[in-house]
Amino acid sequence: MAFTLRQLQYFVAVAEQGSVTRAAQNLSISQSSVTEAIKELEGDLGVELFDRHPRGLSITHNGHQFLRHATKILATVSDARNAFSETKENSGGTLNIGVTSLVAGYVLSDLLARYRRACPNVEVSAIEDNGSYLEHLLVGGELDVAVMVISNLRDRMALQAEILETSPYRLWLPMGHPLVSADIISAADIAREPLIMLTVDEIEENTGKLLSALGARPQVAFRTRSVEAVRSLVATGAGVALLPDLVYRPWSLEGDRIESRDVSGALPVVQVGMVWRKGSSLPQSARDFVGIAETLRSGRGR
Repeated sequence: MAFTLRQLQYFVAVAEQGSVTRAAQNLSISQSSVTEAIKELEGDLGVELFDRHPRGLSITHNGHQFLRHATKILATVSDARNAFSETKENSGGTLNIGVTSLVAGYVLSDLLARYRRACPNVEVSAIEDNGSYLEHLLVGGELDVAVMVISNLRDRMALQAEILETSPYRLWLPMGHPLVSADIISAADIAREPLIMLTVDEIEENTGKLLSALGARPQVAFRTRSVEAVRSLVATGAGVALLPDLVYRPWSLEGDRIESRDVSGALPVVQVGMVWRKGSSLPQSARDFVGIAETLRSGRGR
């Protein structure tokens, strides 16, 4: 029996959430329905998509490869549903987007690809910069909309924000690290480890605040603006990292695996969202962009 779109949706939800329980909650269905769908999908494909262990599950190398295909299939289906929207097809105009560097590679690429397919006649111009400067451009009317980390949005009186994705902080560890098998990981455990710190989109500031709130003083071994550098350094045992789950991928460029684990305590989350100036009359191109982003967000929640 061929796999179904519903099975793909459940698989993508589990892969993104890293947990059957969290995926079922987001999908508003039972855990048994998700588990059964994953088993049927694995049976149809003839491969294991997840490794099961006492702490839950983790995506396999085969699962990681299939995730790319599943995401593309669901995106194509979503595009097909919007294929007969003549208004979007025929509308032109321009769209000026701002994006922060962390968001550009992990959120904007898929969203922008869908927008270009839905609105091929719109001329899109995008600028990448830090959050405070993008806020300045939005308030000044130089940008229509920005896709950025909004957890620390400064000018909330002048700007309207809508959440696209909420991502918790998790601990990245190399394979074989003693904390991989720990039942509970505390801030004190992290404080004893060399920390690889990402220095983009207020992540460094947030990580410092997080550890201070938990009473731990980090031993920073390396600072970098590159997520791939963090991935490689962690995978090869140079240290651990505390990062939002949206940038987690289980494999480094060297082919070494990285494990991601929860940390005990009330950890903050990173919110990624769309931002535009309050009271502004958004052009049709921007309204279409916001609508497609909302569709993408609701699709993840189904």
